[in-house]
Amino acid sequence: MSDIFNTLGRQIQAANVRHGVIASNIANVDTPGFKARDVKFDEALETATIELRKTSPGHMDFAEGASGGKVAVESRPSWGDGNNVELDMEVAKMTENAVFSQTAVTLLSTNIRMFKTALRR
Repeated sequence: MSDIFNTLGRQIQAANVRHGVIASNIANVDTPGFKARDVKFDEALETATIELRKTSPGHMDFAEGASGGKVAVESRPSWGDGNNVELDMEVAKMTENAVFSQTAVTLLSTNIRMFKTALRR
């Protein structure tokens, strides 16, 4: 039961971190030499999937292996001033991240409501 709360909590935290990175990109859209960044969670998600199938007590715990993603510089072409931020792309990422975050919050809220209902019966 607490696993779902922990997992959803980590997803919400991850969405908040990514939101901050994307907001920084948007704020620096006109800063010469600024390179767009994004949070990469792919490796952490792969590790989490493997660790959820943990078969031996000697294996790493979930919290040790998948604590979060890495902030990486985007490898896309730069404008004339060395800045590579594309406002349309950043707004699209922000929208996608907001949907991800809202979904996690909704699932967390639903699970809390179900838990409360189970306790009342």
